[in-house]
Amino acid sequence: MGPQHTMQVAERLYIQGYISYPRTETTHYPENFDLKGTLRQQANNPFWADSVKALLAEGINRPRKGSDAGDHPPITPMRPASENELGSDGWRLYEFITRNFIATVSQDCKYLQTTITFSVGTEGFSCSGKTLISAGFTEIMPWQGIPLEEALPVCERGDSFTVDEIKLLEKQTCPPDYLTEAELITLMEKHGIGTDASIPVHINNVCQRNYVTVENGRRLKPTNLGIVLVHGYYKIDAELVLPTIRSAVEKQLTLIALGKANFQQVLQHTLDIFKRKFHYFVDSISGMDELMEVSFSPIADTGKPLSRCGKCHRFMKYIQAKPSRLHCSHCDDTYSLPQNGAIKLYKELRCPLDDFELVLWTSGSRGKSYPVCPYCFGNPPFRDMKKGMGCNECTHPTCQHSLNSLGIGQCVECENGVLVFDPTSGPKWRMACNKCNVVVHFFEHAHKVQVAADSCEACEASLVAVDFNKTRTPLPDGETQHTGCVFCDAIFQDLVELKHATMRHPMHRGGGARRGGRGRGRGRRPGGRGNPKKPKDKMAALAAYFV
Repeated sequence: MGPQHTMQVAERLYIQGYISYPRTETTHYPENFDLKGTLRQQANNPFWADSVKALLAEGINRPRKGSDAGDHPPITPMRPASENELGSDGWRLYEFITRNFIATVSQDCKYLQTTITFSVGTEGFSCSGKTLISAGFTEIMPWQGIPLEEALPVCERGDSFTVDEIKLLEKQTCPPDYLTEAELITLMEKHGIGTDASIPVHINNVCQRNYVTVENGRRLKPTNLGIVLVHGYYKIDAELVLPTIRSAVEKQLTLIALGKANFQQVLQHTLDIFKRKFHYFVDSISGMDELMEVSFSPIADTGKPLSRCGKCHRFMKYIQAKPSRLHCSHCDDTYSLPQNGAIKLYKELRCPLDDFELVLWTSGSRGKSYPVCPYCFGNPPFRDMKKGMGCNECTHPTCQHSLNSLGIGQCVECENGVLVFDPTSGPKWRMACNKCNVVVHFFEHAHKVQVAADSCEACEASLVAVDFNKTRTPLPDGETQHTGCVFCDAIFQDLVELKHATMRHPMHRGGGARRGGRGRGRGRRPGGRGNPKKPKDKMAALAAYFV
């Protein structure tokens, strides 16, 4: 069990009343602590009942050592429990705490240590071994017991033995093994870094950030990223990786708690130190880049060419590794993209504002898709736009890919969304809300679908012009062309089907409120229609029909 998980389990046991407060650094029991009463609660547990009853009958061995940090008593069991009550991990931790407490009041472990010195030719040798006399506390904590193989054979002074074998081995020194989590915690406590509550969080952070991996035996093996970061910090400012600064801050916090230091002065002094270190680190960041490029591929060498940059008109590379992005090696610029979907080139069309080639984001055949300008996605061109918006939310007045050109009407489910036509969806044509996951399928197998310039007189949604297949046209007398409102036209209503897009993960994009059927504000162009209405009876009937 890792330290963070152990602390979470301990807190749950504490809340449920099985153990005392776990976030304590005290290991010394106060004089008035009821050791016998706490021990008596464990007299019926089948795992250690015999040991507990024997201690109660013979008398406990009061603990003689420990440190008093002045916070809470040592962690002890507060009431009996079983594995069925606590579950696997809960029981493992409860059992360890209980056995540790029982061992604390148990008798000492007694053993006889024997040292034998002997000579082979002119060379002198010695060996030591231990023979158990009384198991004491190791009976309840067998992992601290004395192994049988440590015992030496019985011999007397002057005995002679025959040498059975002599061999010469050639070896070389080995580096020390990686630290275990327990050893790291011990070192952090030694250097005054963190507390019992924060140390597990620190270790969990370096694991989650892929600075180390947890190997067999809970050993922490540094990754290439972790090694490069440490070397980089050490090269620029060694104090960022040495324990000195953190330890000094912890000591100042202790002085504040004892009333020997002023909080505001310590706070300001610490902020000033890290502010200066931050600026120095930023000025020296090139040293970190050099180390990174030795161990990792530069971003310019990764990815596949996809779309053209609007500045230099060279191909930018698409980097699929999360977070997916586009990188222009010539301009040395990186552009973020919507996440959790597929990215492909969008018909080699360009944004009229910055000349960047558009890309198409899609969440799959049953999901949504919309074009994105890589530059506008991170640099909103209009005041009412936010970072992370695609062309289906862009308020450009004339662009053929924008909300102004492809927006049809307000979403039938959410308040701020607009249903935007997807011109890449044919022959299974659809429009999708640019806020929620509503997708409306319509006019399947139609040859051509376009958003008309006129609006519906009833709901002010944009009209749609459809060119149907001759063999599958729903129009009377074999007509193939018809223009009408998706929401109000009697012919179109039977050809509309509402669904919800398949989205396993939320898209990484912002979203400001859009008003109106096509998201265009009032006064968007001369003769504009203003914000389309959303008649309650019409929309209610449509929503009911969709359901």
